[in-house]
Amino acid sequence: MSRLQELQRRFQAGVLGDDAAVLPHIADGGGADPRQRLGIYAEGMRLRFLEALRNDYPGVLALLGEADFDALGRAYALACPSVNPSIRWFGARLAGYLTETPPWRARPELAEMAAFEWRKGELHDAADSAVAAIAAVAAVPPEAWAELRPRPVPAVRRLDLHWNVPAVWRAVDRGEPPPALARVDPARPWLLWRRELAIHWRSLDADEAWALDVCVAGATFGEVCEGLCARVGEEHAALRAASALKQWLSDGVLASV
Repeated sequence: MSRLQELQRRFQAGVLGDDAAVLPHIADGGGADPRQRLGIYAEGMRLRFLEALRNDYPGVLALLGEADFDALGRAYALACPSVNPSIRWFGARLAGYLTETPPWRARPELAEMAAFEWRKGELHDAADSAVAAIAAVAAVPPEAWAELRPRPVPAVRRLDLHWNVPAVWRAVDRGEPPPALARVDPARPWLLWRRELAIHWRSLDADEAWALDVCVAGATFGEVCEGLCARVGEEHAALRAASALKQWLSDGVLASV
């Protein structure tokens, strides 16, 4: 490591983690000593991190309020320092941090809102993909349906939520008073996806969620039907699978079959 690289490393450590090793290399002047001058950079970086979190997590901000969100952001920045050159990914660990860390872990709706917002944000970065057409699938002969392999587009995410955070987020986004927080047990499955430039989401019943998850894992349509036999009965399995497939095609969730 060159002397310049070592100096840069020390400066980064001082800005991000209150490391004093760089202080002897900072000149006095301008009415501030080296620690104060370093502190200006450190505070500027923290404010930039807070700005990134505010952009990524308006729902968490609405649930916490300005002061508590500021405290959360500063604590998170110390506990989970940035490891990526792009600030875009700084907030990636917030949901896990909220799940594990007091006092925020006492409010599980915060972690669920963060998980929802992060997955929704990921959809903007997901790769573009062609979308399977209903007409193309309808042209497949009946004897070949069992071997169809529904494949979701890259811009698809799944999660299970106990709290009504999607409804709260939508109200916040529209500038409307959010509904009261409500919890359901068991957790409700949700599907999020991007179609062209628009982000969509909807809740799923347990059977459709299971079917979509196994398709993501590589299952054939025949395997989906077999699995649904145990869930909805043999007389309903094929119709249930076909209904789910049609809905996915209509939503633009599938890249191919």
